[in-house]
Amino acid sequence: MKNYKYLLFIITLVWSCNDDFLERYPESDLNGETFFSSEESMKVYNNSIYHAAGNAFRHRLFLGNYNSAFTSGYRGIFWEDIKSDNMVQNNSRTRYLEQISAGQFETRSTRTLHGWYWFQLYDINYFLENYEKAVAVLPSIRNQYAGEARLFRAAFYFDKVKRYGDVPWFDTTLNVGDTELFGARDSREMVMNNVLADINFAIEHLPARGGVDVGRVDKGVALALKSRICLHEGTFRKYHGIGSDANTWLQAAADAAKTLIDEGDYSLYTSGGTDVAYNNLFKQVDLSGNKESILYRKYVNGINGHRLSGYYRSRQLGLTKDMVDDYLCTDGKPIGLSGVFLGDDNLANELVNRDPRLRQTIVFPDGVPEAADEDWKTTYVDFPVGLRGYGSTSYVTSTGYAPHKIFDKEDQRKGFGKEENDAHIIRFGEVLLNYAEAKAELGTLLQGDLDISINLLRDRVGMPHLNVSPELDPKYASEGLSPIIVEIRRERRIELALEGFRYDDLMRWAKGEYLAKRKLGMRFDAAVAATLPEAEVKVITIDGKVYLDPYQGTIYENRVFDPAKHYYYPIPTDEIALNPALTQNPGW
Repeated sequence: MKNYKYLLFIITLVWSCNDDFLERYPESDLNGETFFSSEESMKVYNNSIYHAAGNAFRHRLFLGNYNSAFTSGYRGIFWEDIKSDNMVQNNSRTRYLEQISAGQFETRSTRTLHGWYWFQLYDINYFLENYEKAVAVLPSIRNQYAGEARLFRAAFYFDKVKRYGDVPWFDTTLNVGDTELFGARDSREMVMNNVLADINFAIEHLPARGGVDVGRVDKGVALALKSRICLHEGTFRKYHGIGSDANTWLQAAADAAKTLIDEGDYSLYTSGGTDVAYNNLFKQVDLSGNKESILYRKYVNGINGHRLSGYYRSRQLGLTKDMVDDYLCTDGKPIGLSGVFLGDDNLANELVNRDPRLRQTIVFPDGVPEAADEDWKTTYVDFPVGLRGYGSTSYVTSTGYAPHKIFDKEDQRKGFGKEENDAHIIRFGEVLLNYAEAKAELGTLLQGDLDISINLLRDRVGMPHLNVSPELDPKYASEGLSPIIVEIRRERRIELALEGFRYDDLMRWAKGEYLAKRKLGMRFDAAVAATLPEAEVKVITIDGKVYLDPYQGTIYENRVFDPAKHYYYPIPTDEIALNPALTQNPGW
């Protein structure tokens, strides 16, 4: 019992501190020779790994998405979209995200700002070094908990490789002064091969859906994570011209996704019909019975509430014009080819006859669906009045396209830290997209593949099906991509909007130049704009058309992306000072 008390203390400690991966449990109280004596002891220990993962991962997986957004640097899912070309925020409290997307972040001395934290790895490796000492426990049970630990290690290193490329691989516990701590970075290829071995072990040994306690990872989680990891690595290698086996990774992504599809344990959420199902998917108090949710974070008011919807109101968020332009029209064609697009000279026309996911993602001028309250609805109905006080009014949108997806008015009204809608961490919709993209990149995509993946997503909202030979969107005519790749990437952008995937997608596709584009808002009436003081609404004229220009006059106005350096983050300078063998990433 004494060991359990210490472990609960450590769980709290690890959650609140992230100094270094060398932080260790008290050896006198948590002894690998005696502690791992039962299944319960392994479960309790792994609980600390789950808990620490929520603090360690700033991206979607195991962050719990909205987890502690009001105390942990605003790490909720949609904040990641601010780094991409999907969203603008006009509040200084998360501007470091814009520094990343504008090519202006630097080699900070702090290890945590850009993700150079390793403390969780010690916990994982300690378990993997000691779990087999539980000789009284069946090997299958021991391997189940080892599968949990190795899945977390795979996720941990996947995050590190995305950020830094080559990183040190540690699979043993180390002590202060061990020479291994001062070695060079290991190659991306070596690290990712180990990541793949970890995730394959998890797939082999974790139980199927329903075979674990609620909240614990299972085989479905491992397969979904594998499809995500392998798609990222395969496309990164392909488009960045590194490695020689991109197709091996792409095939692994397709196979993992197809296994989940064929097993039939998951399906898309369609309750309520085409007009609301997609939106309702993200505003549920309890996801335990939702078959689209492969892994979710449970929230309970009074225990671990969040404040996501409250931040929607107060952070002056808005989707970019570029993103809104990517939504298809109801005839299944892009706005540059559709006969039903009414133009964008005013907001009401622009949003008519579009993919229903647009109405379920942003607030419409008619106030249906009602995204927040009368304050926010006024921002739309009374343009340009809603834009007055641009820098001080909390409830205005930065671009004219205020986000509505994930926002829940009733949950928001519960108050600070009391919101309790559950959060998707991995959902089946992403797996379907992973499958279609991997097959397309392999050159083996058939119409039947689209019908069991992307076309199911379109069925949910009543959109025409995608065929394997679509017409090329003029917007992307100069990029040298096949029309089907263009459409699959569009579908991913739309379906996963505000879920934090876009920045990573641009990095793996070698499309960082998208981040150098000016982030614009809706078209604005030129005559009205001329009557307003410049401080109240900032606009720019392009090809005779006036657009909201939210970053005009700020350091984020003129954006840059240097492909020689910006596909990776810099190694923190204080880490290189401690260990010169690490070396800095190119260009930094």
